[in-house]
Amino acid sequence: MAVPTLTPSSTSSKVALPITGTAENVNATINPLPFGVYMGMPNEYQAFASGASDQVGYVYKKLGGDVLDVELTQYSVYASYEEAVLEYSYLVNIHQAKNSLNNLMGASTASFNEDGQIVKDDLLSGSYVESALPRYTFDYARRVAEGISAQAGVGGNLTYYTGSFEPTNLQAEYDLQQVVSSSVNDGSLILDDGDTVGNNKITVRKVYYKSPRAMWRFFAYYGGLNVVGNMSTYGQYSDDSTFEVIPTWQNKLQAIMYEDSINTRISQYSYEIQNNKLRLYPPPSNFSMPDKFYFRFTVKRDSWKEYTDRKNGAQGVNNLNSLPFENIRYSRINSIGKQWIRRFALALSKEMLGQIRGKLGGIIPIPGGSVTLNASDLLGQAKSEQEALRTELKTILDELTYEKLLTKDANMTKAATDVLSKVPVPVFVG
Repeated sequence: MAVPTLTPSSTSSKVALPITGTAENVNATINPLPFGVYMGMPNEYQAFASGASDQVGYVYKKLGGDVLDVELTQYSVYASYEEAVLEYSYLVNIHQAKNSLNNLMGASTASFNEDGQIVKDDLLSGSYVESALPRYTFDYARRVAEGISAQAGVGGNLTYYTGSFEPTNLQAEYDLQQVVSSSVNDGSLILDDGDTVGNNKITVRKVYYKSPRAMWRFFAYYGGLNVVGNMSTYGQYSDDSTFEVIPTWQNKLQAIMYEDSINTRISQYSYEIQNNKLRLYPPPSNFSMPDKFYFRFTVKRDSWKEYTDRKNGAQGVNNLNSLPFENIRYSRINSIGKQWIRRFALALSKEMLGQIRGKLGGIIPIPGGSVTLNASDLLGQAKSEQEALRTELKTILDELTYEKLLTKDANMTKAATDVLSKVPVPVFVG
């Protein structure tokens, strides 16, 4: 396309950046901000608008507006300033995510609007957790440990249920899945809210039965009657108040011999389970079988489901995206952050000015000649400055992670101990 010949009525640009901005124009309806994130916050609007308007004067001076026109509007600078604040918020929130994600796994998350702000009716609305210091809870490690402990049978978040069945004479096989299903259906076994059997396969953890113990003969339903000292026949039916004064070691020996007698004379059972079908060895008989066999089992829980009886965090924070972090409030950004924002916004304004000046190839014809603009220089400087500022902030934040701070505390403590160890101990005489 041919370059048009311009015949301006004056030597000044039609569009020129004013020497200062106006806070009232920051949220102008005729030329609004691209996102207007901070315009919708009643407590943040005034401070943000003041900072954005001051940025106009800063850009005007830095780009030589006192000497040559700067082909930007004040609204262009406001947009650059908003982008700089959001970029700062993004980098700081990334840093905080590195610090706390492992301790926030499973914690409450939120719903966000198009600006990345928590919707007003959300439970976390107004909490500003991105500015909070979370406690170390090691939630991720604990969730891993819960899964391991549940399988090992020493903890976890699974409920251990107990079922039972009455053995049948000489019947070796019993369907434990059917036993549980029948118990649930007839209401004799109540499961926790959210736990269901149905077609879900139960996991049998232990099979056992109650056998007599020697100490029952001393202090429970059976008492010794004149034969407590008899190693083979002691323990006749009697009341619980019959005792014989004998050494404690003799009682212990009697208990051991009695339990050994049970294991020798009465068949002990072993078992195997295949597809939740129990096979007993040997088959129970009316001569020696217990009244009931018991078994402990668990019901598989859906890993994606949140249960109403106890929250497990399945629908909570699980990665960077679900952290309930909003854009950092402008009023919570200190002087360090605001200076970074000013510099980054200036680099963005340079980039915008370079784009404008480069639209016609950087050459504008004027009466009697042409003017070559510094579009390429501005674009190069802008990109370089933006990258340098991002690197600077990331480097500082990486040195200030909680892990690094803890290491510094350890080093300072060690150094202080080394110094104090060389301080002479005073000797008091008195």
